[in-house]
Amino acid sequence: MIRFAVVGTGWVAKEYMKAIRSNREAELYAVVTGDAERAGNRLAELGMEARIYTNYEEMIKEPNIDAVILCSTPDVRPDQAKLAARNGKHLVLEKPLAMNMEAMRQMAPAIEESGITAIASFVLRWNPAIEMIRALIRDDAVGRIFMAQIDYWNHIGPQFPQYRWSTKTELGGSSMLSAGCHAVDALRYFAGDIVEVTAYSCATRADSDYEFDPNVIALFKLKNGGIGKVSSSLECRTPYKFNIHLLGDKGTIMNNRVFSDKFPGQTDFATFPVVLPESGDVSHQPFEMEIAEFVEAVQTKRPTRCDFKDAYKSMEVCFAIDRSIATGEKISLEA
Repeated sequence: MIRFAVVGTGWVAKEYMKAIRSNREAELYAVVTGDAERAGNRLAELGMEARIYTNYEEMIKEPNIDAVILCSTPDVRPDQAKLAARNGKHLVLEKPLAMNMEAMRQMAPAIEESGITAIASFVLRWNPAIEMIRALIRDDAVGRIFMAQIDYWNHIGPQFPQYRWSTKTELGGSSMLSAGCHAVDALRYFAGDIVEVTAYSCATRADSDYEFDPNVIALFKLKNGGIGKVSSSLECRTPYKFNIHLLGDKGTIMNNRVFSDKFPGQTDFATFPVVLPESGDVSHQPFEMEIAEFVEAVQTKRPTRCDFKDAYKSMEVCFAIDRSIATGEKISLEA
């Protein structure tokens, strides 16, 4: 049995609590919050019981807790992660993992030297369509991917609970840190590492609440010699879209549509009936699958599909995108 502490009581924290509740090998042992009444109400809403802590440092010393899920704001997440690692607690880290590259560099040795299991919640890696695409890539259905394009388009307005703080530079950071990082991570997951970044951004309108440009396009050189592009728009007039276009030397994937040398005689794209990433609502996201894999990894010491070391590379690309926008220069990641 893996006993969890969840840090936070918001929208995403609720989904983690539900994922823990659905797993026979998991138990919600504690909730950490600055508002004990809110935590009590959240637990009552879910029909769950847990100890409520208002002090993170006190919770982290509790020997009965095996793992910590950090749904705290990203400005405090790195210090909380380091403290958890030093106390031998396994970690689930919400994205963005940190607000700057220096904080990522400081987290890395604490996590890597501790021997804990640390997973990053690029939760779309557990989406069925993403799993299907990975399976096709492993089966060589598209061959070498020479062009990869992924878009994250989601109007994150007042209808979302995080809008009050995610529009601010201090906690939202940028379009990529706030949400576009999912597109960056998915592109790396499919096409491999990125070695060079050039990026541009713009505002949507003059009276926007966003303190940073909510719209970004980033162009990449891939380690495999190919090219890539991601776009992120947080202030757009469109339903949620997570477009996936992968062109390989043996086939092409467009979301759940596939054209491949694997299917002789094919004259048009074949459509696979699979659940797509088609909603920005976190209740649509596969947290149950993520927690199930994490629990198994802790128990068996097996690797996960999104460990800290791999997620570090996705975050590094996101920070390079922001740096390219700020400086107007292309950023090399080969070193």
